[in-house]
Amino acid sequence: MTQPLARFSFDTVFDGEGVVIASAPRPKRNFTAEEVEAIRAQAHAEGERSVTALAEAQAAQALETISAAVAMALSTLAHAAHEHRAGSAELALAAARKIADAALERYPTAPAEAALEALAREIEAAPKLVVRASPELVERMQAALDAVAEACGYAGQVIVKGEPGGPAAAFLFDWGEGRAAFDPDKAADRVAAALKTALAAEGLHAEPLTPVQDADHG
Repeated sequence: MTQPLARFSFDTVFDGEGVVIASAPRPKRNFTAEEVEAIRAQAHAEGERSVTALAEAQAAQALETISAAVAMALSTLAHAAHEHRAGSAELALAAARKIADAALERYPTAPAEAALEALAREIEAAPKLVVRASPELVERMQAALDAVAEACGYAGQVIVKGEPGGPAAAFLFDWGEGRAAFDPDKAADRVAAALKTALAAEGLHAEPLTPVQDADHG
């Protein structure tokens, strides 16, 4: 393939009689001390600007890298904190369940007694209150609820009947117009479900695990 010819330029142009009518400027070869100093200062300034621009570009890139690393670290910390909260909550729930089981084993009638005190106003007009509880607790439950009923002005109207199949502390109140029940296993399941829902809703947006100290207080 034929390459295009480069245009030839003339440094000096003469007319028909040999008189110079145009000439290219010749580079200056001799400079005064002042000109040399000015050129040196200009070159130095341009060099400084170039170094400064390069340093600023490198600093900007470094800041972007640091920002990305910090964002990644914070995300990792948020996940770790959330996992820590979830683990701590589950551990606390398991411990509470153990404590509750031990308390109910020692005081199995306590939930029924508390329920009767809370429902006293609601059942006071009912002719009787039928309570279904674990067969082995019938006598103990009857005595405990009779004492509460007498204190509430409902003496002699509580009848406790045995109903097998449920946990020892479970019971069912039936006063004709309403019912109330308690099952420790189902109650524990509801608490666990509520905790799981709360942790899921909280996600990664919870407050820090430890409060940030004020700078003035070290």
